[in-house]
Amino acid sequence: MATTDDSFDGITEHCDDCETDTLHEVSVQIKTESLKEENSEFSREPYRVAECQRCGERSSQRMNNA
Repeated sequence: MATTDDSFDGITEHCDDCETDTLHEVSVQIKTESLKEENSEFSREPYRVAECQRCGERSSQRMNNA
């Protein structure tokens, strides 16, 4: 589970590469999932992207699984 810390730069989360809780920069990105150009605007989905500020490992997770 993610927890906030006293800084404004990120969230403390567990990093599998560092094997400890580290500061992460977290953002939401809209990604197009369809490879077809026709109607690709209907295949955009929000993803939560977290990047470890210690080792640089990035992970993304689809926010809705409709």
